[in-house]
Amino acid sequence: MGTTAFVLATEPIGPSRRAAAGMSVFYFFSAGIVAVAAFAAAFPTSWRALYVASSLPTLAFVVLVLPFLSESPRWHLIRRRPADALRILHSIARANSRRFPENVTLVLDCEKSAGEDGDDDVSTSIIDVIRSKLTRSRLVISVITSFFCSVVYYGLTLNAANLGTNLYLSVAVNSVSEMPAFTIATFLMGRFGRRVLTVGTMWFSGAFCIAAAAVSSGGSGVLALARMAFGVLGIFGIAATYNLLLVYTAELFPTTVRNTALGCVQQAEQIGAVVAPMVVVMGGRMPFVVFGACGIIGGFLAFYLPETSNQPLYDTMAGMEDGEKTRVDVST
Repeated sequence: MGTTAFVLATEPIGPSRRAAAGMSVFYFFSAGIVAVAAFAAAFPTSWRALYVASSLPTLAFVVLVLPFLSESPRWHLIRRRPADALRILHSIARANSRRFPENVTLVLDCEKSAGEDGDDDVSTSIIDVIRSKLTRSRLVISVITSFFCSVVYYGLTLNAANLGTNLYLSVAVNSVSEMPAFTIATFLMGRFGRRVLTVGTMWFSGAFCIAAAAVSSGGSGVLALARMAFGVLGIFGIAATYNLLLVYTAELFPTTVRNTALGCVQQAEQIGAVVAPMVVVMGGRMPFVVFGACGIIGGFLAFYLPETSNQPLYDTMAGMEDGEKTRVDVST
């Protein structure tokens, strides 16, 4: 649900506001983690009660939100339904007190570049992503980077149990610390772009995780607070990366395979979430050492992704290949 909601929220947005729209989704994600900490404190002895309480917001979503959602106009377009896409765009314009031009027509980027119907150019399978040299390397790097990011993100949250401080308070503080990270990341994305910011936030988190590892794990009082502070700064950086990677991945792939590519990236994130507890149970300094290494290595990998800031969202694989070729030719 999170993947499709994110795609639905960002696909209708133009390049200048796409980062802000994409990052704004995650304020509610962090607020949800704070709510889970509150639920856990209210039901400390019954995981069943916690499970039920944390499921209620999903039921509220089905009743209060889902009936008012419209389909992505890009999805209609790649399904050869330009009239439906235009209808949604007209409704968006009306909601913003704007007038949508009546003489506008919508075509896929592969049709625009080929000057024909282009039915054979629309690819929707993960096999097509792997087959294309352009998207194959992007997928592999995005998946590995997201795995490292997830190990750090979930690991730092779970590692609160090893800090010698109040567990519920530590989880809540970690989650609240993510929110300013989103605001700062949204501002910096427009200034520095996606790639530089991904590298910088991963290295920022990795550096503070290593700093936390340098603090004696057997201490208490000031040392415990220092480890907690370093952990908060570590999750501050990695939370920005975690959500930035979703915005970045959505821009790296065309509409026809965007959900599929994001699904692969989030699958890697879930594998990271499975690995994270295994790192946490090492105890002592080792979790912070592993988290620091993941942040540093992930930052190096992100160097090999192309910059997507202020670039169009492509509709099809053929359209992306043509657009990227033109972009390289112009730059050279």
